[in-house]
Amino acid sequence: MQVVIAEDSVLLREGLTRLLADRGLEVVGGVGDGEELLALIDTLAAANTLPDVVVADVRMPPTHTDEGVRACVELRRRHPGVGTLVLSQYVEERYASELLAGSTRGVGYLLKDRVADVREFTEAVVRVAEGGTALDPEVVAQLLGRSRRHDVLDALTPREREVLGLMAEGRTNSAIAKQLVVSDGAVEKHVSNIFMKLGLTQSSDDHRRVLAVLTHLNS
Repeated sequence: MQVVIAEDSVLLREGLTRLLADRGLEVVGGVGDGEELLALIDTLAAANTLPDVVVADVRMPPTHTDEGVRACVELRRRHPGVGTLVLSQYVEERYASELLAGSTRGVGYLLKDRVADVREFTEAVVRVAEGGTALDPEVVAQLLGRSRRHDVLDALTPREREVLGLMAEGRTNSAIAKQLVVSDGAVEKHVSNIFMKLGLTQSSDDHRRVLAVLTHLNS
């Protein structure tokens, strides 16, 4: 599995490179700003060696505002098969929404504090590379906290919303069952009901999972 890291702090970039390499992932490039990231990915695409996932800081030079997330949005337009995992110091709802808008696979948004849990962070990188989602619980909580009018999710029961929130964090059915102290079968029933109520009945379960999460977070 191949990774590109976009982070203007050389120390953090090298630390992430070593961390991922130690867990068996191959870091094939590291850059310090959004323009360099897009140029590198275009070069790799021309050589038919696109990475599986990009890990990028939200804020990079020159203004240290939103260069990283904007580069990832553009990257998704140019190369939709590459997963994008954005790291941020704080929960920035606007950037999370922008990254998620129109996405159907391979997307993540984590707080940098999560990197301290090496296993959790590595699992998030792999999950996004494989086309799944990895959303920080605090990001999910803030997006869930929006006031909704005529929400498409109004048809869901409180338990189904809870299950969908855990799905948004990237948890499997088994992990959700353990969290809620219910059976795997009960979770599978809730997930099926969620798919049905959101009208996601004509696709694979993995793809429908991602679409359900994105419907949830973009509503």
